[in-house]
Amino acid sequence: MIPFSVLDLSPILLGGTATDALRNSRDLAGHAERLSYCRYWLAEHHNMLGVASAATAVAIGYVAGGTSKIRVGAGGVMLPNHSPLVIAEQFGTLESLYPRRIDLAVGRAPGTDPRTAYALRRDMASGAETFPQDVVELLSYFQPAQPGQLVRAIPGAGLKVPIWILGSSLYGAQLAAILGLPFAFASHFAPDHLMQALETYRTKFRPSEFLKQPYVMCGIGVFAADSDAQARRIFTSTQMQFVNLRRGQPSPLNPPVDSMDDYWSDAEKALVERATKYAVVGTPQLVRERLNDFISMTQADELMVTAQIYDHAARRRSYELVADARNALAG
Repeated sequence: MIPFSVLDLSPILLGGTATDALRNSRDLAGHAERLSYCRYWLAEHHNMLGVASAATAVAIGYVAGGTSKIRVGAGGVMLPNHSPLVIAEQFGTLESLYPRRIDLAVGRAPGTDPRTAYALRRDMASGAETFPQDVVELLSYFQPAQPGQLVRAIPGAGLKVPIWILGSSLYGAQLAAILGLPFAFASHFAPDHLMQALETYRTKFRPSEFLKQPYVMCGIGVFAADSDAQARRIFTSTQMQFVNLRRGQPSPLNPPVDSMDDYWSDAEKALVERATKYAVVGTPQLVRERLNDFISMTQADELMVTAQIYDHAARRRSYELVADARNALAG
């Protein structure tokens, strides 16, 4: 069976705090480690009332310090928001503290709204347009320092932190293929171009010093519970979060509701259902069947499972059931 991993936005709950969210993330990472998940990634978002992982490298250090084996990383760092050298130093420091356990996935989206992006960058003339050059520069900082090299990442040089390319369109697939890097597709919220992106990546892939064959990880939302009704209910927190984001009103993660009928319009419902096309919501049997179908369809080398669930105990339970499904498929 292929590896399963965890993507966490460190959700801030309605009525809760960022402190609570980060502590829950660290607890969930330890739980995932005991359940033999491969990686635990945190995502960079800014000016989001429901996301506590804006300072992604700091959050990764906190989570890595509470675990011992699971790989911990960024899924991802939005590279246009940062200098490649600063990111190399941050992740070189993390790799120095937690050797052979740190991943760095990078994307070109801002992870926020345009006004906040300006507050982060100041210079909006660069960014997404220079993303390929910035990735190459970032890769260079993790290579052994060369004689006469004037700018080095210290720590960072020679540590060879694994770098992934994130994508929700064909752009990331093409860049990952050209550079010979592993590719992670955000099919958990942007499913439309999944299969085309995977085909593009695999057919255009060029072996490199980093990777000899294509390696694809696909994101998927899984909301597992012991009954269908309970699974559908815990999923409503994610559905409300999608609606609020589409309305331009990001919010903390709301408690689940029994029905979404009074919360969204028909148009909003259609948008959310399209964005969560591959989400798996149900009992262990359904989870096994749907995950098996998704793996067969994508031929993914790894799955990145995500679940924005309000109740922390229910979230832990969902990941337990997903791990059981993985083990059953492997058996």
